[in-house]
Amino acid sequence: MDQSNGWEPELLELRERQRIARQMGGPERIARQHAAGKLTVRERIDTLLDPGTFLEIGSIAGKATYDASQKTMVDFMPANGVFGRGTVDDRPVVVFGDDFTVRGGSADASIKHKYQMPEMMAGEFRIPLIRIIEGSGGGGSVKTIETTGHANLPGGVGQSSGLWLCAQNMGRVPVVAMGLGSVAGLGAARLAASHYALMVKDTSAVFTAGPPVVERLGEKRTKMELGGHAVQVKAGTIDDAVDTEEEAFARVRRFLSYLPSSVWDLPPRAIPTDDPNRREESLIHAIPKSSRKAYSMRKIIDSLVDRDSFMELSKGFGRAIITGFARLDGWPVAILAGDPLYGGGAWGAAASRKITRFVDLAQTFHLPVVHLVDCFGFAVGLEAESTATMRHAVTAVSAIHQSTVPWCPIIIRNVFGVGGGAHLPHTHPCIRYAWPSGSWGSLPLEGGVEAAYRAEIAAAADPAAKLKEIDERLQALRSPFRSAEAFLIEEIIDPRDTRPLLCEWANLVAPLRTPGQSFFTMRP
Repeated sequence: MDQSNGWEPELLELRERQRIARQMGGPERIARQHAAGKLTVRERIDTLLDPGTFLEIGSIAGKATYDASQKTMVDFMPANGVFGRGTVDDRPVVVFGDDFTVRGGSADASIKHKYQMPEMMAGEFRIPLIRIIEGSGGGGSVKTIETTGHANLPGGVGQSSGLWLCAQNMGRVPVVAMGLGSVAGLGAARLAASHYALMVKDTSAVFTAGPPVVERLGEKRTKMELGGHAVQVKAGTIDDAVDTEEEAFARVRRFLSYLPSSVWDLPPRAIPTDDPNRREESLIHAIPKSSRKAYSMRKIIDSLVDRDSFMELSKGFGRAIITGFARLDGWPVAILAGDPLYGGGAWGAAASRKITRFVDLAQTFHLPVVHLVDCFGFAVGLEAESTATMRHAVTAVSAIHQSTVPWCPIIIRNVFGVGGGAHLPHTHPCIRYAWPSGSWGSLPLEGGVEAAYRAEIAAAADPAAKLKEIDERLQALRSPFRSAEAFLIEEIIDPRDTRPLLCEWANLVAPLRTPGQSFFTMRP
């Protein structure tokens, strides 16, 4: 067979171009990346994905220069973005990573369509999307005007940043983003436009615009002062900060394990490894008899869910509320809980924003919600008013009432006010239990007795004794057993029975989970 017209020369050229592209920014810049305590984009992708599963797309995209004949390539700079498909725990994903060794992640070294195609592919093929972000993303920069010859007008179909694709995917597939270096501008927007955003404590910084721009406006800050993890986790821009890139990859894999590949699937059940009928004796002593004493809600969560299955999300933000994923008899569930160690579990602006986002996440991906209730209502005071607590809290209440996934509230202690009343959706029946420590009402008695009975107390011969008499009378009426008599609480339970009941509930509601898109779309 005549091989003279074979394609081996072209294949040799293809392999040579791929070899050059895999060198990224070259040995010097790779060494600089390692010296900064960071992996290269290709090392990151190889560490994140199951070994040997990465299928690259756009492997030779970039900017080449040719000799005078325009036939021979004399130089090649790869685009500073690497993407393709692979698997995580044997499940297909799309991954895109910025290459900081090529022009420092500059937008001028990017190819816009290479940023947008992963978004389209993840949505079209209904598989999770993982973004590895370092740099300014695929937008323009100050230098862009020299390379294009005109000023860019942001917006419009032809000039879209692609954030509309990010917003679409929030309602379709799990999206995880890691900021693994300096992340600014569109890169920071792509980081925030995810269901779960991570950064590394000592090597990552995230900002709308970096220190040089901010300094020109009169505010001199270092990268960490402006956008380090201490700033961004507390602000809620980033969900979690970890110590190493390897830890970030592990958390990404764990996060995805609780979720379906898309909203058209259901969250997968893990093989049960814990006794669903386990009764924790410590729970009988978990809540102090004195309402003035706090307790650890996280210890209660760990006692109730499958052992070592609780993954907390956004721990440093809105700290009056605890959110995370866990498993009950292998079934993935969303855990929402009040934390009495922070403002008595009252909903401030940050906690309310955290609730809205988390309830929407559970709704989007069909996760039943377990709500461990301890809520003094909405936060009050000048700080609460100054941060628009009422606006954000009402949004949180609305998100709960819009939720259609199964809910199981366990009333641990306080249920007061409008916030307390939103411990379950009012639009469909929910299975609800209360511990004997439950305490509820329109308003807490503490501090309210003096105001409500002011005249009676003032007229008494012994005002202190009268106040004590009224308080004891009301405390007796506030007993949860009185509410149970009126069927205002469906069932009061021994705290040690909580895990068996929750596991029974998880198995009961598993067939009710319905795949498909939610009637409202989750937003970043």
